[in-house]
Amino acid sequence: MAETADDLSAPLGQQTARRKRRFRLPFTGIQALAVLLGLFLAVFAGFAIFGDNPLGGEPVARIALRPPATLADPGEKAALAPSGAAEPAAKSVASQAAPADQKTVTIIDGSSGKRQDVVIGSGDAADTAGSDKATAMAGVDPRLLEKSRYGMIPVVSDGLKPFTVYAAEADRAKAAKMPVVSIVIAGLGVGAAKTTDAIMKLPSAVTLAFTPYGSDPSKLAERARAQRHEILLQIPMEPFDYPDNDPGPQTLLTTLSADANLDRLHWHLSRFQGYVGIANFMGARFVVTDPVMQPIMREAAKRGLGYLDDGSAPRSTAPALAAAQAMPFAKADFVIDAVPTAGEIDRALAKLENLARDRGTAVGVASALPVSIERIGVWIKALESRGIMLVPLTTAMLKSKSG
Repeated sequence: MAETADDLSAPLGQQTARRKRRFRLPFTGIQALAVLLGLFLAVFAGFAIFGDNPLGGEPVARIALRPPATLADPGEKAALAPSGAAEPAAKSVASQAAPADQKTVTIIDGSSGKRQDVVIGSGDAADTAGSDKATAMAGVDPRLLEKSRYGMIPVVSDGLKPFTVYAAEADRAKAAKMPVVSIVIAGLGVGAAKTTDAIMKLPSAVTLAFTPYGSDPSKLAERARAQRHEILLQIPMEPFDYPDNDPGPQTLLTTLSADANLDRLHWHLSRFQGYVGIANFMGARFVVTDPVMQPIMREAAKRGLGYLDDGSAPRSTAPALAAAQAMPFAKADFVIDAVPTAGEIDRALAKLENLARDRGTAVGVASALPVSIERIGVWIKALESRGIMLVPLTTAMLKSKSG
């Protein structure tokens, strides 16, 4: 706009002031910052909406997922499934994809009720690896191994039986003349720390029972045998509240055919070697069902194994079936740490001791809880001074059979 005559006639200072007012910006410095910030937010929003990243720049964690391992082809699964029925889905054992030859499962520790995630082999690749480890285990006689589709499993050969060859050393002549007690620590293999405590802190006359689960059960079993413990393999069997209470993969079920359960038994038998016999892991429903127990007991006897009934099912058919097969057998009298406190464990051990005096033999089972191992260890130290002999389970089995 052109300057007026009044503007030109005004003093120089007034003219300068008028020019400044005429060309002043329409907003303040704070307003300018607000405008710039608004422009920045508009640009950022446009990038988030129209850019390639649908999350608008949010941090992202990328996880590589592998396809689930194939346990068997559909034909094999169909052959093993019972006619007209599908196996119930396990609710308490959660499986998830892992490397191609492994499977992560949640195992319920029968002694403490706690759940623990463990990795077990699955599929042919893992089973082959397991069989190689079994063959390489120190002290395992290769003549007592037979190849199955899952790996090596026990067999009788040249008159030799795993029950006899892998039994722990004991003075059986002395045991025949005095009351004896056997202690079995069960539920081992899941949890290396508690398994190692049982192996190293308890005398070799204590028998150790391993579940078939864990990332490397053969390693712990081999360590136990190196410390001169005899070992048992626990076979997961169907409890009354299955599948709400699920012992784990490959559980023997009353709804499966005899062939399917035997196939599952062979899977368990191949997990490691060097055991003298098998024992039930849970299984209150399975062990009282004679038609499904008969093939399992016949197979175990045929392979030269003994059997321990954990005593949890009063109507178990195992005693009669073992007698019919003339196989070594024992039934646990009670659980030593059913109430896992020092006082109750001490009372249970005293009860076991009295039972041995009255009957000649007594068998107690316990878990590998620290308090259990500590109290059992203290009790054992003074046991023989009280006229009771601690013996491996095989010695108690043989004494009971001869008696």
